[in-house]
This record gives sequence, structure tokens and C-alpha cells, in this order.
Amino acid sequence: MRIVVAPDSFKGSLDARAVAEAIGEGWRSVRADDDLVLLPQADGGEGTLDAIAASVPGTTFRSAGQVTGPDGRPVAGEWLELPDGTAVVELARSSGIALMERLDPIGATTRGMGETIAAALDAGSTALIIALGGSASTDGGAGALDALAGYRPPAGGVRLLTDVTAPLLGPTGAAATFGPQKGATLSQIAELEDRLTRFAATFDADPASPGAGAAGGTAFGFLAAWQATIHPGAPEIGTLTGLDRQLGCADVLMTGEGAFDQTSTQGKVVGHAFELAQRNSTGVIAIAGRFTTEPPSLDGLLVASISLSVLAGSAEAAMADPHHWLIEAGRKAAETV
Repeated sequence: MRIVVAPDSFKGSLDARAVAEAIGEGWRSVRADDDLVLLPQADGGEGTLDAIAASVPGTTFRSAGQVTGPDGRPVAGEWLELPDGTAVVELARSSGIALMERLDPIGATTRGMGETIAAALDAGSTALIIALGGSASTDGGAGALDALAGYRPPAGGVRLLTDVTAPLLGPTGAAATFGPQKGATLSQIAELEDRLTRFAATFDADPASPGAGAAGGTAFGFLAAWQATIHPGAPEIGTLTGLDRQLGCADVLMTGEGAFDQTSTQGKVVGHAFELAQRNSTGVIAIAGRFTTEPPSLDGLLVASISLSVLAGSAEAAMADPHHWLIEAGRKAAETV
């Protein structure tokens, strides 16, 4: 059989590559002769570079040197060069909330992401993909654009990857929806909303565009200033890594994430994988740390759903050793078919 292993990361636990490798190890312990294809996935958030590097042959990590972190402290800048000369930059690596020593919703900046992009352009990148997710700031991308003063978009264009459709402004916009996650109080949300409103007024672009509010409005900044285009992250990365192509000749797809809930099928990695499996009539095995809702039957294509928490006896036990329980999940999946 031909098996495609295409999980998202198990957030707070293991990245997508480690998840895929552990599941694959378990599967091979039962069915060693199967053709196993590991294609870790992402939706544009943290872990996007690692997922692409693990799935696309010929990619190269490139250093941008020290860049400005979201709270002003220096961090290591890094981007991914694809074989065709495209640069992939992950906002979370240089301007992500996980890099903050303390949350600072007013002062946090995307400048380091702009410095990373500048390094990629200086190296001759012909196109640019920016993975938006995990942002620490709500600056509309102003910090990044300031770092890019004097630069022009590459000839091959700029694609923005995101899994949200929020506009820039209003009750469902960047400040109101995502500001609290970044530590913003009600008064700070109002201040951020005012800043974004004034920032948007300097451009001839529509702040109501779906996805413009992604990454604290960074999507809007690049949409307006660099004529970037916004794309759903999971489908774009699925295409880039060859997931759609591989499922055309696969018998079983194994996919999953840390917590499977009612949002999992709404623009996320697992939901996109399910859609591709249905399109190709491929059997599906869903693996998750826990299921708070049952996955859809996929017109009878769902072979099994495997919970690490059930295998381990509790969520705490599963989190204590996720690598072991993912191997067990891969073994159980192989026994199921």
C-alpha cells in the first residue's frame, strides 16, 4: 500500500516533521513493506519553514544574521530558499509572540520580519512567500515596511499565507479579535484600532479585504504597499509540498493535529487534507492528541480516528511523552487496515 502521512504540528508538543516521523515509525513496525510518504504540513503559522523544508527537495535554509525581535532584542533571522529562487519567510521566526520576554501589545514590532525579507531580496530572491501567523504585534506591518524602505517587491510577486479571514478594522478586525491574545486591554485595543485606522488611510487599499487583519494587520500592510495577494495557508502549502499530487495515487492518508475540534475542518491543515482525500477517494486515518468532536465520516472514507489521550490513558500522560504515543498511534493505524 501507498501511505501518505501529512499531519500539522501538535502545538505545544512536537512540530509537524517530528509528528510525521513518529507516526511513520509506528506504521513501519507493523507494515514494513508499504510505501510510506512523509509530508508534514502547516497553515502559514509557526513551523511553516520546517514543514516545507521536510517536504520539498532542494530547499535551503539561509541566514539573515541578527534581526530585530518583536520586543527589540536581537534574534536570529532565517528564511528558506526554494529551488526556483522563491524565498519563504515565516513571521513567527523573527516577529512571533513566542519570542517576547513580556507581552507588549503597543510596542511590539514586525521590523525583524522586514529585515529578514531584505536579506532574502539582497540574496537575489525572485519571488516571496510570507507565512503569517503567531504575531506579537498589531502594527499593520508598519515595522516590516519601514525596514524595507528603498526595496521593491520581487518580480515574481508576493504571496501571503494565512488561515484567518479577518478584516483589518472593526469588531472582527485585527485589534479587536487578536489584540487580547497579545495582552491588549480594552483601552489598548481602542488605541491599536485608532493606529490601524490612521495607517490604513495612508493607502489606497481596502481594509475590509478578507484576511487583511492577519498577523496584526501585517497582511494589509503588504497588500497595500507591495501589492501582495492573500492565500489560504493550508491549500498553498499542500500544493507546494505536493500533497494533492501524492494523494492521487495513495491508498491511505494519515493526518492530524494536537486537538481536533469543530474548527479543525474550517481552513486548517486537517480540513484541507480531508477535502483532498475526498476528491481522490483516499481512505483517511485521523490522529489527534484529543478529539473534542468526532471527525466527519467523509462519505465512508474515514477508516479510524485515534486519540493519543485514549491510548495513553489520559491527556496528561499523552503530553508527557507524545513521541512514544504517536509511534503507538502509527502502529494502531497500521493494524486497523
